[in-house]
Amino acid sequence: MMQELTNGFGKVYLTIAYEQANDWVYNNWIGYQTYAGIVAGADACLAPLRAHACPYLLNDNREVIGPWDHAVEWIVTDWAPRALAQGLTHFAHIVSPEALAAISAEAMHIGIGGRLEMKMFGNIDEAKAWLRQAQHKATA
Repeated sequence: MMQELTNGFGKVYLTIAYEQANDWVYNNWIGYQTYAGIVAGADACLAPLRAHACPYLLNDNREVIGPWDHAVEWIVTDWAPRALAQGLTHFAHIVSPEALAAISAEAMHIGIGGRLEMKMFGNIDEAKAWLRQAQHKATA
C-alpha cells in the first residue's frame, strides 16, 4: 500500500511504500522540500518500517529541487535516533542530480556518521543492489 503526502497546494511531495517483494521501504521525494514537509514525511516513513519490522530504507531524492539543509539537524538529532531504535540498519540514499540538494544529502550523511549503514548513490539500480547485498549478508 502506497501513502502519498501532499503540500499546501495539493501537490504530492512524497510517496512511501513498503515493497514486500524487496523487503524495504521506498520513499520518493518530489519537488521543493519544506521543513514541515520533511518532518511529516520522515515521521510517516517510520510507520511502515515499524509495521514490517523492516531494517532497510530506499530514500529516493532524484526528483528533489533545491536544498533541504534546513532539516538536516532535525534528521540527524531527532529522526535518525528514533529510526535506529526501531530497527533501521541500512539507509540507501539516491542523491538528486541538482547540486544544492546533493549538498544537503552530504551534510545528512556526515551528521548520521557511523550510527547507521548509510550510503549515497547516483542511481537507483546501484542503491537497490547495495540493499540486496546487505540483505543477503544478513541472512547468510
